[in-house]
Amino acid sequence: MFPIRYSKRTVTDQDQIDAFLTQARIGHLGLTDGEEPYVVPLNFSWLNGNIYFHGADSGRKVEMIAKNARVCFSVCDEYGTIADPVPALTDTAYMSAMVFGKVERVEEPEEMRYALQAMLDKYVPGYYPEPLSLQHVVKYRSSMGSVAAVFRIKPDAITAKGNPLPEKNAFYPGRTRQMDV
Repeated sequence: MFPIRYSKRTVTDQDQIDAFLTQARIGHLGLTDGEEPYVVPLNFSWLNGNIYFHGADSGRKVEMIAKNARVCFSVCDEYGTIADPVPALTDTAYMSAMVFGKVERVEEPEEMRYALQAMLDKYVPGYYPEPLSLQHVVKYRSSMGSVAAVFRIKPDAITAKGNPLPEKNAFYPGRTRQMDV
């Protein structure tokens, strides 16, 4: 595990990290089969200290997981540009987290439903009046005929960084250097 080089941006507050991973919309799953890296963007949920995602039960991602279950899951949100009269001090406001661990396929139907329901609640809150049925989870087939596979990443380590956006320095179209000197 490598320490964060720019340590003043390190985020260690677990509540802040949990809140960030709960609300962030897209994560990037980094895999390798020993030959070539492969990164795929995914919808996900953060539940009970684990990352959950779903997908087809076959394909490149599943094959690579079978060869090497060690993964890195990266999440980042950009909050705007920080303007400064000194070009080298112009910066980006953001929060990011990297989750390192092993990915496992979830086999227990109740845990699958729990994870999938969390994703529905996150991405389409209030859209479905009833909770996801266990029968739907077990019997679902995609348009290509594959079952839905649910995966869990149990973190071995999490690193996080952040750079908040000071409102007084937020860049907006029309803002010029002359306004700040």
